[in-house]
Amino acid sequence: MAHDQFRECIEACQACADACDHCATACLQEPDVGEMARCVALDMDCAQICRFAASAMARGSEFAGAICQLCADICEACGEECERHPPDHCQQCAEACRRCAEACRQMASKAPARGAQQGTAAAAH
Repeated sequence: MAHDQFRECIEACQACADACDHCATACLQEPDVGEMARCVALDMDCAQICRFAASAMARGSEFAGAICQLCADICEACGEECERHPPDHCQQCAEACRRCAEACRQMASKAPARGAQQGTAAAAH
């Protein structure tokens, strides 16, 4: 089942989404919140794509590989931004983003090519 095949990546995506949500909320409490604007925006983008990627993998979507590639790119950007800020929540988020980006890149490299699943389904009919 697709869910079992991609369990590690799904879990990394879920953990990253949680870390990004926490980071965004904590950034809004920082004294110089203006300095954290890009971090908050990327945290929100990253959390959303991570949830979407986890859902796509769990469903066995034919687009899961492409979604995970995009997820890895966004996680990488978010991690780089978070890494620039000293608070612990940013550093922890950066680490979760790096783990998720790596897991998503590995998953995307193993995912069947888009349309391969359609061809298999069509042949079965």
